[in-house]
Amino acid sequence: MPLGGCCGNWNHEGNPHIVAMPTRAQGCRQMDVVLIYSGGLDSTVLLYDLRAGGHSVRCLGVDYGQRHRRELAAGRAVCEALGVEYRLADLSGLRPLLAGSALTDDVAVPDGHYADESMKLTVVPNRNMILLSVAIGWAVSGKAGAVAYAAHAGDHTIYPDCRPAFTGAMREAARLCDWHAVELLTPFVTMSKGEIVLRGAELGVPFGRTWSCYKGGDVHCGTCGTCVERREAFVDAGVADPTVYELGVEN
Repeated sequence: MPLGGCCGNWNHEGNPHIVAMPTRAQGCRQMDVVLIYSGGLDSTVLLYDLRAGGHSVRCLGVDYGQRHRRELAAGRAVCEALGVEYRLADLSGLRPLLAGSALTDDVAVPDGHYADESMKLTVVPNRNMILLSVAIGWAVSGKAGAVAYAAHAGDHTIYPDCRPAFTGAMREAARLCDWHAVELLTPFVTMSKGEIVLRGAELGVPFGRTWSCYKGGDVHCGTCGTCVERREAFVDAGVADPTVYELGVEN
């Protein structure tokens, strides 16, 4: 059952790994949606979910000077395979202004779990507000009805710009910033990554074509925070993990 991007959470019965979520409301209207699309697991599941809900989706990748381009390349490839419009915004000149993060500076990417204090090194200052501003601008220019991004509950501890309070404030800003009001869709904001993986499995998402690793090597390292979270999510969902990790790291 598709989220449709704007109607709350979905329900999955009978999986011992996942706590059942409330069933979404019926009859959500179809919209033209701009999706902030990294090429990662979460935003790819959201892309498939929006399309399953009958929405017309345009995808926005953003180069903000991040450490590598593996996710962006993955996102473009998925969009090409689906025949979905993909645009890349080049904001790489912002990198000197977003210093201090392991993703935008000469800082080593920490290994470990997202619950570790060291994971705050992966926070890019005000990243989601910047990305949302660009996406909302495109939505206003193209008269799209909504912008969507895949913030989820597992991000709340480390990333302030993935918390419900932030998304609520940005939702109001998106309605007020122009005469053409834009809705902000964050249907995963109360969901765990395991629940997102399970939803993706139901939708037939090609998980092996998505990219999560912060280090950007030939394969996923399996040890940085986002790799650890990715591995745990497949275990929690009871779904086989097709990701190739570095030698010595088991799925």
